[in-house]
Amino acid sequence: MIDHPIVLLSRAKDIIQTEGLWLLCTRSFHYIRRCILTYRNYYLYQHNIQERNEMKFLPKTGNFMLKIVSSNEEADQLAVNMGYDFRRFFINAKNGLQKGAVAFCIFVDSEIANIGWVAMNEEAKKSFDTAPYYVDFLNSEACTGGTFTIPKYRGKGLMTYGYCKRLEYLRDQGITVSRNAVSVDNIASQKVLSKFSLEIYAQARYIKILWWTYWKEMPFTKVAN
Repeated sequence: MIDHPIVLLSRAKDIIQTEGLWLLCTRSFHYIRRCILTYRNYYLYQHNIQERNEMKFLPKTGNFMLKIVSSNEEADQLAVNMGYDFRRFFINAKNGLQKGAVAFCIFVDSEIANIGWVAMNEEAKKSFDTAPYYVDFLNSEACTGGTFTIPKYRGKGLMTYGYCKRLEYLRDQGITVSRNAVSVDNIASQKVLSKFSLEIYAQARYIKILWWTYWKEMPFTKVAN
């Protein structure tokens, strides 16, 4: 992607301004390391989508706004209307929209605070989630992922609200099952997902060394009562 280095530099500038040079160095190290070597264990989640009361998941902050963006043309128009392009904060956002992924952006006081993605095809999934778990896109399944909350807005329930709206969107699209993968050490995301009556159907191990990848799923066995 032509704009990828520009997005990287823009994101680096934003991290320095909001979180400091030390955190930029730390994140840069982890980013470079992931390009060379990734070793991660996941929980694989399955959600049978159902109707929920949105009021139970409202954020703990005022003056928030959710925007659902499904194309770069919509993102361009949103940037014109707000004077603010959320894509400059998220690497691969432009490519994700081009591949068919849908972005759920939560703004607080007209500033991007949280983003999450949904995919209803394999190319869209790959744009925000490298974990190669199976999603039966041809049989009314979809997936979510790529969630990130700007640090100063964490702890306000934005991810919970955004996740509720993503499931609502998928339900409206006729999707019956949503899947996603969460790192076993990502306790914050696990706490959010526990509010949505999900099932952890497997644990998986993912290893990537340059272009070589290894993936193994270990299904959980249900114990009969």
